[in-house]
This record gives sequence, structure tokens and C-alpha cells, in this order.
Amino acid sequence: MTTDWEQTLEAMTLVVVRVSGLMVFAPVFSSEAIPPRIKAGFVMAVSFLVAPIVAAFPRAHAELGILAVLGELSVGLVFGLTLSLLFEALNFAGQVLGFQFSFSLVNLMDPNSPAATPLMGQMFSLLGTLTILGAGLHRTMLAALLRTFSTAPVGTVTLDPRAGWALVTIAGGIFSAALQLSAPVMAATLLAELAVALAGKMAPTLPVMSLTVPAKTMLGYGVLIGSLALWPHWIEAHFVALLDNAGRLLAGAAGTA
Repeated sequence: MTTDWEQTLEAMTLVVVRVSGLMVFAPVFSSEAIPPRIKAGFVMAVSFLVAPIVAAFPRAHAELGILAVLGELSVGLVFGLTLSLLFEALNFAGQVLGFQFSFSLVNLMDPNSPAATPLMGQMFSLLGTLTILGAGLHRTMLAALLRTFSTAPVGTVTLDPRAGWALVTIAGGIFSAALQLSAPVMAATLLAELAVALAGKMAPTLPVMSLTVPAKTMLGYGVLIGSLALWPHWIEAHFVALLDNAGRLLAGAAGTA
């Protein structure tokens, strides 16, 4: 009984480290709008319920150590960095559209970070958070983390340099993903600029500078509102794809892939 209790307690400690990594790095869960006491209580409750099952897995190696703690912490780090790429793509798309709408100097102070973010980027980040909560993807994220205990049991995860290179490769898709989101609005604003420029050539007395910004903004907002219906499907599909990539990285780190 004493041996089983010690093994369960060590497994619970490692589970606490892995789940707390999700609370520190993963989107939505890492939001500063959630009080730290709520996060701590949630982590302890989940760890208390999961630890006896995790300790009974065949390949589990529930022994405390520096490498074991770092390995468990890397699980939350991989999940957080991978899933945060979606919000980075949304912020980048908002920054690109902010330039097209002539909002390049309009920045807001993000309460979740000490840095100022573009107005459109903040709006798209809120849209991404609303989509994740509305579609129940936060529960999917937590379930995916709990499934990692079977593919990557406690005490078996090691820091693999190939995982870092894979994260860099995945991060390379931020630019293309942001262009996919902003392409319709960019095309519309470009056509507005061409139309106003041609009108200015045919009528030299036309106040081109005074018409360009309102025309771009109105047309861009019209196209953006028309395309917002497709954004939740795009956000959900990319979120699931990033979640699958995180699972494969963790399986490789545990030597099971």
C-alpha cells in the first residue's frame, strides 16, 4: 500500500506539471481573465482524478526527477506553442487588413499581454476565442491533452530537437494562412485604389486623396462582413489540424511514432 501510494503521488505530481503547462501556454486556458486560484484548483482536481489511472499504464515511469519534470513541462509547451500559432495567424491577418483600412496607427493595449496590438488583430483574436468556446474546442483541447498520457506516458517524454524544427516548419504556415484570410479584402481594396486612381487620371480636379481612404474602408468592410461567415469553419479546421500536429510531435517525443 505504501509503495502504491508513493507511486500515485509521484504520478500526480507529474500530471500536475503536464496540465499546468496547458494553463500557462495554451490559448484560452492561459488567459489572464481566468483567476489563478481557479486555474490551480482545476489543475489539482484533474490531476487527482487522472493520477491513479496514469500510474497504472504499462509504460508509465512515475519517478520524480529533473528530466521527467522537464519532459512533462515540454508537453504543455508543445501544445501551447502549436495552438497559439492560430492566434498569431489571426493577429497577422488583422495587421495586414489594418494597413489596407488605413488603421496602421490604431493600436489597443491587450489586457492579456503588456504589448499593444492592432485594432483588427484584437478583433480577430476575440473572434477566434469566441469560435473556440462556441464550438467546444476547449474541451477537445483538454481531452487531447489527457489522451497524451496513453501515447506519451508520464516519465517517458524527452526533449527532442526534431520537435523544435517541426514547430518552426509549422510556424512557417502563419504567413500563408494570414494571406488566405485577408486575400478577399486585399483584392477588394486594391480594386478600389485602381478605380480611384483611374478616376483621378480622367478628372485631374478630383480629390483623389480624400476619396481613397473612405472608398477602401467601406468596400473592405463590406467584403469582410460578407466573408465572416466562413471564418469559424476555417478557424475550427486549422485548430484541429494544429492539435493533430501537436499530438504527433508528442508521440514522436515519447518514441512511439
